[in-house]
Amino acid sequence: QVQLVESGGELVQAGGSLRLSCAASGRTFTRYPMGWFRQAPGKEREIVCAISWSGGTTYYTDSVKGRFTISRDNVKNTVSLQMNSLKPEDTAVYYCAASQYLGGSYYIAPSQYAYWGQGTQVTVSS
Repeated sequence: QVQLVESGGELVQAGGSLRLSCAASGRTFTRYPMGWFRQAPGKEREIVCAISWSGGTTYYTDSVKGRFTISRDNVKNTVSLQMNSLKPEDTAVYYCAASQYLGGSYYIAPSQYAYWGQGTQVTVSS
């Protein structure tokens, strides 16, 4: 199993940047495909981006392409989300997640992730 703890969320003005981090514990972290999801009030949880176990393959939802970057450090057991040019519509609770499909590529459905962090609030003011 793996335990996940997110950090880095805060209030930022539109056009600003934030970097979210997810610290993972567990012996097999390097084999977990990882993802960042977000959930805004009254909306369903949605995929933001995802990364394969090796870091070689990534996925971004259309609304964040060119603005967000996911990365991972398999030595430090961390996954990061660099968010630039933030918009008010990016406001949400952001969750880090690990897929149960060890050694896989990336996954975009919440059901494909077995382990979740507690979430970190990102608020973008206009």
